[in-house]
Amino acid sequence: MTRRGSWTADDVADHFEEAFRTLRKLPPVKARGYFGAWPQVLRTKREIAAMEPEPMRVWPSAAAITRLEQTFGWVLWIEVSERKLVWSRAARVPWKQISGELGCDRTTAWRRWQLALTKIAARLNAQ
Repeated sequence: MTRRGSWTADDVADHFEEAFRTLRKLPPVKARGYFGAWPQVLRTKREIAAMEPEPMRVWPSAAAITRLEQTFGWVLWIEVSERKLVWSRAARVPWKQISGELGCDRTTAWRRWQLALTKIAARLNAQ
């Protein structure tokens, strides 16, 4: 997402949330070299009708993957602890759990999160 104008902490947070959703949509990584030699099972129409419906898989767009890759570059601008905090919030982990992991109260965790987002936004605005 090439963007003209100024970035805010909220814009960066939205970008990280979209990146997390994009990561969840990507296909699972499988080990190479292993495959099944079993023949394809042919099912009757009655068997197909009785089966549980599989959830529809939505794949991310190429633009979403490009924005995800940009986000990976952004995390290099902040400290490791801030990276974990930003990704946890993008994954919508509750503040109570995050503050417990950081060993601080919720307000302090929120301030650290805002500071990390502001660092990224400042760097983006400087470019």
